[in-house]
This record gives sequence, structure tokens and C-alpha cells, in this order.
Amino acid sequence: MSVEVIMPQMGESIFEGTITKWLKKPGDTIDRDEPLFEISTDKVDAEIPSPAAGVLKEIKVEEGKTVPIQTVVALIDAPGTQAGRAAPARSSESAMASTTQPKPQPPVQRASAPVQAAPQMAVPAASAPSEEGEEETVTPDGKRIRSSPLVRRLARESGVDLGMIQGTGAGGRISKKDVLAAISAVQTSAGSVSSPERAATPTPPTAAQGAMVETALPRERIYFGHYEVQPMSVMRQRIADHMVLSKRVSPHVYSIDEADMTRVAQIRESARAEFEQKHQMKLTFMPFFVRACVDALRDFPTVNASVEGTNIILHQEINIGIAVALDWGLIVPVLKHAEEKNLLGLQRAISDLADRARAKKLKPEDVQESTFSITNPGTFGGLMGLPIINQPNVAILGIGAIQKRPVVINDAIAIRSMVYLTLSYDHRVVDGATAHRFMRRVKERLENWTEALV
Repeated sequence: MSVEVIMPQMGESIFEGTITKWLKKPGDTIDRDEPLFEISTDKVDAEIPSPAAGVLKEIKVEEGKTVPIQTVVALIDAPGTQAGRAAPARSSESAMASTTQPKPQPPVQRASAPVQAAPQMAVPAASAPSEEGEEETVTPDGKRIRSSPLVRRLARESGVDLGMIQGTGAGGRISKKDVLAAISAVQTSAGSVSSPERAATPTPPTAAQGAMVETALPRERIYFGHYEVQPMSVMRQRIADHMVLSKRVSPHVYSIDEADMTRVAQIRESARAEFEQKHQMKLTFMPFFVRACVDALRDFPTVNASVEGTNIILHQEINIGIAVALDWGLIVPVLKHAEEKNLLGLQRAISDLADRARAKKLKPEDVQESTFSITNPGTFGGLMGLPIINQPNVAILGIGAIQKRPVVINDAIAIRSMVYLTLSYDHRVVDGATAHRFMRRVKERLENWTEALV
């Protein structure tokens, strides 16, 4: 009998997914829970296991296609089973299990850092809240608009009327890409009026083209000589959208400092062999940087914040997003409650997230709710970098290469292990004085390390 394989829902606010790769072809045998295909969503990339053992009979959705959740994407001949739709893959079930738990109420604000409460907004009678803040509103002409808080904020800040946009998401939902495409279309149209050269620009972009169209030149300025066209992967398109959005929303400012890592390097080198043998994992520099940032974020809570309209949300938890470079792109899994972990706990959590990211085993909740981010281009030899803020954070730390350099100490030249640290921050919330004091706190923690490795 045939079992239907469906597109799973990888989280409450996810209504569609893109099949990026089939790991089996029609006629192949497959075991239950064996990886069958890979998907990409707004939240995470993942491998989806087979819901039944048997023979892959038919693939209904080709690679690169985006379909709504619950869409039948394949059929499996599974002897001994009744025909029908299979239950969602276990990776989806585990993701949904976490999202069905009651969400905690926002913590009480600290007296030392009061925040003005968000103003109460009247909800129209025709509005109905849905999952994760999604709302459905009805315009005076009877059109229903479904959108998420992120989409509404982007539209509001860009002056876009959601009532003029045709949603391409499930059930007509307006997605971030729809809004970005509308913004690009307006900019393209405006440019064509003032510049004859713009007349050669192709037709207004579709939602699938995303934010990168904003920088597009006329075709004749791009397609010339000998070239090869490589379509962006789904992940690359989403990275592009996320980065363009961040640069548009947050006024980026940068602070640069350097830290003497000699003491940390010596401690790590002397304990590395024993640590790796005892705990069966490598001891990297990253947990040292995370620990230093946790201490600094406690001292400067505005760096551990988010912005919603004219409100600053000071997060009580410290959830560190750590950028992981993959062969096919970049992802930022989140180390939750970093303030509660010692160095061993941090290293274990960092290793686990990185391993699961590379194996495409992350769940949607693994890439959500970060309050601060760290990226480490230094592992690839970069001296320093100026990273783009990972929304909805207001700051991200960039770590350069740790190199031995001659430095002046007490009027004498010494060889020390040095690293450049760069902080990109949102100037709507973080001022230069706060940023540099934050960096000094990180620097002091690293240069005067006293915590045991456990």
C-alpha cells in the first residue's frame, strides 16, 4: 500500500518549505527514519526522515520547489500498511512539541533599568490573532491580510501599504519577501522615471527574487563577456534577505579593540589534552569568548536587547547566537541560557550546536530567541571583520585571528598572542561610550582569566 509523505511543519510560524535535495530516487528502498529529503524553511535547514519503510514509488515535488505544509511530496510503497497520509516526520514532531508548551510571561523589569511599558493598542474587531503574533486584518474593501509582526514592522518602517500587496504564502499570507519585493518595485519604478538608463531594467521583481534586486543594475551592465549563471540556493536567498533587512533597519556603528590572549592561550594549551581525553571533545577558544561576553552583557544590559517600535526590550536571559560556516552557507544556532553554564557546559553546548548544524539536525527552536551574537572569521585567517547585526539583536561581536605579535608592555617589547575584537551595534539603542565600555569589560575578562576549566 502507498504511504503519503508530506511537507512537515517545522515550527508554529512556518507555513511552507522548500525541498532542496532528494536523498533517494524512485525505485530506491528506504528504511523507516532513514533520511529521505532535505528542506529549507525561514528558520532552519533540516533532513526529513522517511515515515515508513518500503520503496520510494513517486516524487511529486521536485528539488527547488516551495510548497505549503501538509503538501504530499512523495509516495512510498510500504508493504503491510494501510493507504493514507503518514504522520509528519519525527524531526517535525519534536519541533512542534516544544512550541506547544505554554510560553512564559515576560520577566519583571529590573528596577535599575526600567523600560517604558509598550502602549496598549486597540485591536480592530475584524482582527484575529493567530500563531506567534500573526494577525489577520480586514481592510475597508473586505480584503483579508495575514502577516507576522516582522512583516508588519518592515512594512511600517518602509512606508508600504500591506493592503496593496498580494501575499504569496500559504493561504495568501504576506511574507517578508513579498514586502521586500514591493519595496524594490517602487525603487525600480522611481529610478526609471529619473534615469533613461533605468528603462532597460527588467520587469518589477517578484517575491522569489528577494531583496538582492535592490542593488541590481540594468541587464546590459551585468551580463557581458563570458559568464556562468548560478542561481542562488534557498539558504543564500534567505541570508541575502536577512542581511539587507538588517542594514535597512539598524544604523550600524563599529567599535574595534584588541585583547591579549596569552594567558587564555597558555591555559588552553596546558589543559587541552587532558580536557579532550576526559570529555571526548575539543577545547576551543569560543567558550572563553562566550564567557567574557556573558559577564559584559550582565554589566551592560542594553547590549543584550531588542527593539520593537519605540520600545527597548531588555532580555533577562543571555542567549548567544554563534555563527557556523557551512559548505552551503551560514547559520546562527543559539546557545540558550549561557549565563547558567560553566566553561565545560559552554564548550559542550557549542560543539553540539555546531555538529548538528553541519549534519542538518537543527530544530527551529535552535535558531530562535538569540539576544546577542558572535561570529569568528579569525578561524579562516581573517584579521578582523565588521559583521552585520543578526536581527533582532542590537549587537554582534566579531573575533579576528589570534596571532603572536610584538607589543609594548611596561616600555619593553614582548611577543604576545593578540586578537582584534570588533563590535557592530545598533546606534538606536547602543551609544559609542557604552560599546567601548562593553568591549573593555570583555578585554579585561580575557586578559585576567581565573576560571577553572573543570
